[in-house]
Amino acid sequence: MTTFDIDLPDSAATEAEGARLASLLRDGGVVFLSGELGAGKTTLVRALLRALGHEGAVRSPTYAIVEPYRIGTLEVYHLDLYRIADPDELEYLGLREWLRPGVLVLVEWPQRGAGLLPPPDLHLHLDYAGEGRVLHVQAGDRLRPMSTVTRR
Repeated sequence: MTTFDIDLPDSAATEAEGARLASLLRDGGVVFLSGELGAGKTTLVRALLRALGHEGAVRSPTYAIVEPYRIGTLEVYHLDLYRIADPDELEYLGLREWLRPGVLVLVEWPQRGAGLLPPPDLHLHLDYAGEGRVLHVQAGDRLRPMSTVTRR
């Protein structure tokens, strides 16, 4: 597993990093996004989806739990597990059906799905750092080359 940190001094830097990550996820995968409330998880997802070609609104799935998108041939499911009470609820949402090639699954609050979620291809953790953020990146074997794409 490759790990490194990226300084994100403002929301524009967060959006730029989301756009950069999109090039690595065009074929799908599983991405975990963690961090405190308001740390920028949805901002990162919004930039990633726009860079993939999504032109419509990108809503936080906090209340809906999942927001689906179709971007060309890529299926995307953006999950926010903050409000689930039990990981078994993921079975009712259709998680197993989404875990296949050509599907991108973006999971906020992945610790709430422990035991049912597969290991991520990419784990992104946002921490507050003064006025900005620090993005802690852990890339699995499939995305190991990403360190040369995103590291600054």
